[in-house]
Amino acid sequence: MEKKQFQAESKRLLELMINSIYSQKEVFLRELISNSSDAIDKVYYKTLTDETLNFNKEDYYIQIETNKESRTLKIIDTGIGMTKEELEENLGTIAKSGSHAFKSANEMEEDFDIIGQFGVGFYAAFMVADEVTVKTKALGSDTAYEWHSDGTEGYVIQPTEKDKVGTEVILQIKEDTEENNYTEYLDEYRLKEIIKKYSDFIRYPIKMEVTKNRPKNDESEEFVEYKEEETINSMVPIWRKNRSELTEDDYINFYHEKNYGFDKPLKHIHTSVDGTIRYSAILYIPETMPFDFYSKEYEKGLELYANGVLIMEKSPELIPDYFSFVKGMIDSDDLSLNISREMLQQDRQVQLIAKNITRKIKQELESMLKNDRDKYIKFYETFGTQLKYGIYSDYGMNKETLKDLIMFYSSTEKKLVALNEYVERMPEEQKYIYYAIGESKARIEAMPQAELVSDSGYEILYFTEDVDEFAIRMLEKYKDKEFRSVTSSDLGIDIAEDKEAKKESEENKELFEKMKIYLGDKVKEVKASTRLRTHPVSFSADGEISIEMEKVLQQMPENQGVQAEKVLEINIDHNVYHQLKASFEQNDERTLNLYTDLLYNQALLIEGLPIEDPVAFTNNIWKIVN
Repeated sequence: MEKKQFQAESKRLLELMINSIYSQKEVFLRELISNSSDAIDKVYYKTLTDETLNFNKEDYYIQIETNKESRTLKIIDTGIGMTKEELEENLGTIAKSGSHAFKSANEMEEDFDIIGQFGVGFYAAFMVADEVTVKTKALGSDTAYEWHSDGTEGYVIQPTEKDKVGTEVILQIKEDTEENNYTEYLDEYRLKEIIKKYSDFIRYPIKMEVTKNRPKNDESEEFVEYKEEETINSMVPIWRKNRSELTEDDYINFYHEKNYGFDKPLKHIHTSVDGTIRYSAILYIPETMPFDFYSKEYEKGLELYANGVLIMEKSPELIPDYFSFVKGMIDSDDLSLNISREMLQQDRQVQLIAKNITRKIKQELESMLKNDRDKYIKFYETFGTQLKYGIYSDYGMNKETLKDLIMFYSSTEKKLVALNEYVERMPEEQKYIYYAIGESKARIEAMPQAELVSDSGYEILYFTEDVDEFAIRMLEKYKDKEFRSVTSSDLGIDIAEDKEAKKESEENKELFEKMKIYLGDKVKEVKASTRLRTHPVSFSADGEISIEMEKVLQQMPENQGVQAEKVLEINIDHNVYHQLKASFEQNDERTLNLYTDLLYNQALLIEGLPIEDPVAFTNNIWKIVN
């Protein structure tokens, strides 16, 4: 029989496919099983339009057979089969999709699903096989044909014997090399793993003989092996069932079966959309954080299925970074895939699904916050930091999506509160949303700068994570209320003491200027405090960079010496202030400088900033004591 050559273009494409298009060799089985499923779908469609044909689903299946001795793997289906002309057209011309042609020729409705798009999936077989043989008998034909090829050198088509309608693909598996273990594709356990991974939800049974063990006899502890045919795939995906049919346990079992996590998810989201683009999705909000969540190794993304066939294990385009903790899957027949069906094309369809999924997750989180607060608190304590990073990242592009989801500990409520809850409680005269920054709640409660705000009866939000202030700075306002740190030089609180402090600063201007000269560039200003009640001294910040932000930036490798503009505030009702005034009036510069140095270093310690010379500081304390 004369060997026919692939067309030059097809030959180059085949070489490209074998070496470049698919990232994992195991997907060859997914492609061949998908082709078999399409072939059965075509029979089913024919029965809808031809009254002489009957479709009994039990008669239609896909069979997997292996022979380790001959190194052959067979994929057999009971589908529509192919004529000689179809073999020539579909397998002799690479990138000629028989499925696409069938759909067009029969004017099939858009919602009738056939998987094949490109006509290249069959040739993935050559990634693992030296030779491929196809035996097929078309529906309504009396003659069967065999197509055989050893790869890029061409192919042969000749008549053959085959009793039943359908197609049998026989792969002569390659010998192992140092780089590749091809024998694994003859191992039943490995084949089962690949089928479950990619083709678990093919709608027809995928059958295979598997090895099992049973006791040798009733009294023996020895076991003997035997073969038993088993249906490997689940066939009916959970996302295509009505939600009313499913229980909470069904969703939890699916979560564990898909290895989304070992925990019990806090929430599941089951949604189906039938509009501009059709898709179904099952999403999960985990209870616990993956151990590698904040590492480079963590891969975000949802599983992507096309007509029940796994295309991508992780599809990052379908979910934003700030919701990267969400696990789950999406199944759609409308997505534009690249030729290997392993990557999405960047188009409007992807963007539309991602937008819808993001909106759905946000709605579910808002519902949880409103209706199941304990569960939301549990979620937020695990993943709240990620939401705040979401506000800060991308120049605040996502702040409108996330602002109602973030929470902070409240000085008055003694628990986590949302921003809208804070604003709703604000007295009419309160100008700002106040916050304080510290390493812990206890540290913040001891802050001298918080005294004025607390004594005025205003609620303070506690920021205990490095990202908190960065996120709030990006948010700027919430419901037209600006955020204001308790260390700010302007707290917007009108009090009688404020006038007294300003008067004191003016009357003792020379004293404060003398202290500023001694401290030099360490501070921007020294002044009488309007906020301190019991503490002698504190820093306030004048400018965009807060003291806490300075501390965070200093920890970064390239901090470039960024510093806050510090204002040293002195409590005019404290004894130490009277000592300062006395030293100044007596022209005792040594004592004035000593007190100034001690107050400055005390303010540094209160803020958790390092003092420049600890030994000199302790010596100065003893000078005062003595």
